[in-house]
Amino acid sequence: MNYLEREREVQRMISVGLMMEAFEKFYHEDVIMIESTGEIREGKAFNRTFQQEWIFGIKEVHDSGVKSITSNEESAVTMSETWIELSFRDGSRMKMEEVSVKQWDGDQIINERFYYDTDFDE
Repeated sequence: MNYLEREREVQRMISVGLMMEAFEKFYHEDVIMIESTGEIREGKAFNRTFQQEWIFGIKEVHDSGVKSITSNEESAVTMSETWIELSFRDGSRMKMEEVSVKQWDGDQIINERFYYDTDFDE
């Protein structure tokens, strides 16, 4: 499986509600995740807790999709442009568009950086 195929599988799993399963399968124990805000989260255990808390805060996903996926097979980098519209348990609603850049180490993601802007509906 090449990196483009791996990225497609990550996105497929997320699209059918298997976000944590994709995380467990594809993320390295030493993964570093960097938010668009510059916040850095290190390690799979810390990022697992962050992901679980984020998912718990979601009341409903209204729609989502993948606009594009690409890879640089030589440097083991994939990128995906995705969007999601959701409501949170606190009553707020958000549409988020995001680009994710992943650095792979073999079959697992060792580094992921997010680029996004949010638009809140009231």
